[in-house]
Amino acid sequence: MKAFSERNPIAVAVVGLTALVAVVVAGLNADHLPLVGSGDTYAANFRDAGGLKSGDDVRVAGVKVGEVEDIDLVRRHVRVEFTVKDAWLGDRSTAAIRIKTLLGEEYVALDPQGSHALAEATPIPVARTTTPLDVSAALSGLARTTGGIDTAQLARGFDTLSSAFQNTPRSVHTALTGLSRLSKTIASRDEQLRRLAANASEVTGSLARSDRNIAALIGDGSLLLQELRQRSQAISGLLTGTRDLARQLSGFVRDNQAALAPALAQLSKVTTILTGNKRNLDAALRAIGPYYSMLTDATGSGRWVDVYLCGLFTKSGAPILDANAKRNCRPGTGS
Repeated sequence: MKAFSERNPIAVAVVGLTALVAVVVAGLNADHLPLVGSGDTYAANFRDAGGLKSGDDVRVAGVKVGEVEDIDLVRRHVRVEFTVKDAWLGDRSTAAIRIKTLLGEEYVALDPQGSHALAEATPIPVARTTTPLDVSAALSGLARTTGGIDTAQLARGFDTLSSAFQNTPRSVHTALTGLSRLSKTIASRDEQLRRLAANASEVTGSLARSDRNIAALIGDGSLLLQELRQRSQAISGLLTGTRDLARQLSGFVRDNQAALAPALAQLSKVTTILTGNKRNLDAALRAIGPYYSMLTDATGSGRWVDVYLCGLFTKSGAPILDANAKRNCRPGTGS
């Protein structure tokens, strides 16, 4: 067997590049591999996509089991292809597009039914699928429709209709008069209604633009609740331990009340005496401070005592032998 260094470098390079390309392709298509893939692929036909998009969740009983892979328009209906992993679908299963958040995010809800497994090549028909109402689109359509109404002409039409029915029974005349007054009221509030519809459209647009931020906020709140739920046992144990400690302290005080009462009384007397002599204690502490400072300086240099003797010699160096002589312990200020 040839050593690696003796092999043809060109053949080694070709084999290495081929293996690298195969690894990259396998990594980019990992979801489609049989062992580590994202599951089986199914399809469902809907009358309307209703804002559904690729990547949205696919759920069974509220649990995510896959995601939407592709959405195509096939003749007069929408074909939605999705993957399902670790879930069984029967030949009578139903599918529904449901709203996931208030901002319009959606998902596909599956209800497995039937006695036989659903074939991957057989899509769920339109008869067993449902689509939700798009609230954002409905509000936008309402704003456009309201803005296009000629309220003045509507009021004139109701007035004409009321005049034409003047000779009709009183009940009919009263009803039409009420309609005329209603149309006049609407006409007088035309500008306010237009602003209301425009503001509603702006609100829905702002919510749609902030969809990801609000979804992230809701997700963070969910994570916080999950963390609190996970720590609930520890918090419960802490509260239980605090309660037990309070009970033990109460029992200790109760059992030793006879012994603690005299001690507390004596402690009260001591504090009273200390309070009455507060000034004397302050003066003593001020006086003892310099003494301990000098004592620390004298004994803090090692296992010896530093001593300073003054007034033993004159400036000329002669010893002072007279015991009654005045001695100066501040050098430089006198003899």
